[in-house]
Amino acid sequence: MQYEIKGQPLPVVIMTLQDGEKIKTQKGAMSWMSPNMQMSTNAGGSIGKAFGRMFSGESMFQNVYTCQGGQGLFAAASTFPGEILAVEISPSRNIVAQKTAFLASEEGVEMSIHFQKKAGAGFFGGEGFILQKFTGNGVVFLEIDGSIIEYDLAAGQQMIIDTGNLAAMEATVNVDIQTVKGIGNALFGGEGFFNTVLTGPGKIWLQTMPKNVVAGAIAPFVSSGS
Repeated sequence: MQYEIKGQPLPVVIMTLQDGEKIKTQKGAMSWMSPNMQMSTNAGGSIGKAFGRMFSGESMFQNVYTCQGGQGLFAAASTFPGEILAVEISPSRNIVAQKTAFLASEEGVEMSIHFQKKAGAGFFGGEGFILQKFTGNGVVFLEIDGSIIEYDLAAGQQMIIDTGNLAAMEATVNVDIQTVKGIGNALFGGEGFFNTVLTGPGKIWLQTMPKNVVAGAIAPFVSSGS
């Protein structure tokens, strides 16, 4: 498979596939494709995997597109202003991402649910207990809210981020939370009571415009209908 990511602020990934190659996508991800792409919908394995996708913010069922009879084309567009992140998954490189991040992947990539190990990070870390984890072999395409900022954290190196700004990370990165120091800072600083702490080693991908921030910014301008 070859791919190209085009367009801003609503990008699309355009994939060129050879005969027999398959692409797995989230529900409704297809934007356009060549006539020789054959679609099938399934639970992607066991019922447990299907429910796992549901709890991680995706549909219980997945769509699989198979290229038949020569070279084919398949395009999947983002559903929110931002970027599409392409990450190569391998047995030595697993990725954990925010809920609803999955857009599409090669056939060899498996998505499962990932539980936060620490209760504090689950309750207050901005993403809850359940995230998406990607294992196997191949490229996965993730939807990022806003722009992508990447950092490579060394072992023991930390980054403190606002809740919701974590888009994805290598599975080697540890997630925890810390309270904002000073009651005045917590109450009046506009940053809330908790921040997320990421500890290396591993790469992290941060997003500049989380959906909840956008929703809060436009809420005062949306008519209540009264």
